[in-house]
Formats: sequence, structure tokens, C-alpha cells
Amino acid sequence: MAKSATVKSSVSMNKSAGSATVRSRGTGTASAGLAAAAIGFVKRRKLATAAGLFVLAIGAVIITGIPKPAPNTPANTPVAVESRSNGAFTVSETKYDFGKISMAAGKVTHRYRIANAGADPIVIRKLYTSCMCTTAALVKGVRKFDPYGMPGHGAIPTLNESLAPKEVALIEVVFDPAAHGPAGVGPIERVVTVENSSGQPLELAFSAVVTP
Repeated sequence: MAKSATVKSSVSMNKSAGSATVRSRGTGTASAGLAAAAIGFVKRRKLATAAGLFVLAIGAVIITGIPKPAPNTPANTPVAVESRSNGAFTVSETKYDFGKISMAAGKVTHRYRIANAGADPIVIRKLYTSCMCTTAALVKGVRKFDPYGMPGHGAIPTLNESLAPKEVALIEVVFDPAAHGPAGVGPIERVVTVENSSGQPLELAFSAVVTP
């Protein structure tokens, strides 16, 4: 009888141990599965966040690159010329483009508007051009002074004409596209210099494309 009881007891203990081992393994497997699921969820969430940020960045670039509509300006509205300052001088423009001009059509003329924006008179001392094909003259009201050309191709006397505060004058420039003959065909650039008492000389430039 004692031997039979011992055998039963041993079998019972082995079953209990086996059952505990199975439960332990099942619990470990479930925990590992939960951990893996949690890691997968975090990774998917990070990927989704990164994708969202990438889409937002692309959208911002596209919106920034869209050109803004131009203001609705009537076709016949004149375009204002930006004034530029050189010392006490205010100049309507310092560069002018004649565009395409023909030798056969003769000389072309342009006038630059200058004004004394200071509180003291400005003395225009000298006026000259960068090429013999160009002359420049000072115009004050109805009075037009003699035109001046390039130094070395004629006398450049001292002008010494005063421009009172707020007074406006014109520099009239005349360009002869035929002055250089056939060699003068093509793009050109010339400069008119106005030496004055307000500081640095004022330079007025123009350009053109000369055709026969």
C-alpha cells in the first residue's frame, strides 16, 4: 500500500509541474507577442508621422512656388519712372534704351530731367560725352545752351551754370548712329557726364542697337 501511494504522489507532482511549465511558457509567449505588437505600433506611428511631415513640406514648397497674380493695371495707364538721387540731384533716370534704331533714319534725341533737391544752388561746371557720335546740351526753361561733345574732339569749355533749389532742367542728348559708318552697326552704349558742385559727377547712360 505504501508503494502505491508513493507512485500516485509522484505522478501527481509530475502532472502539476508539467501544467505549471505549460502555463509559464504560454504566459511568456503572450508577453513576447504583446511586446512585438507594441514595437510594431510605435514603428508604424513613427512612419505615419514622418510621411505626414513630408507631405506638409511638399505642400508648403508647392504653395510658395505658385506665382502671385499681377495687379490689374489698365493697359493705358502710364508707367511711372523711378527717380534716382545723385548728391543733391534728383534724376528721372540714369539709363535710357533707344531700342533698335536705323542709320538711315538719322539722329535720335532723348532728354533727361534733373532737379536740385537740396537747399543750396548747384553749379553745373562741365558737360561732355564719351564719344564723338554724341552731343549733350543743358536746357533751362526756354533757354538752350550750346551742345558739348567728347573731350579731345572739340573744346569743352566750363559751363558754370547755376541750378537753384527746386529748379528743374533738362540734359538733351543727341546720338548720330551713322557717325561711325558701317562699323557702327550693332549694340552701343554711351555716357554723358555732368560735372557739378554737389559732389560726384552725374553720369547719364543710354544704349541702342544700330541697324543700317
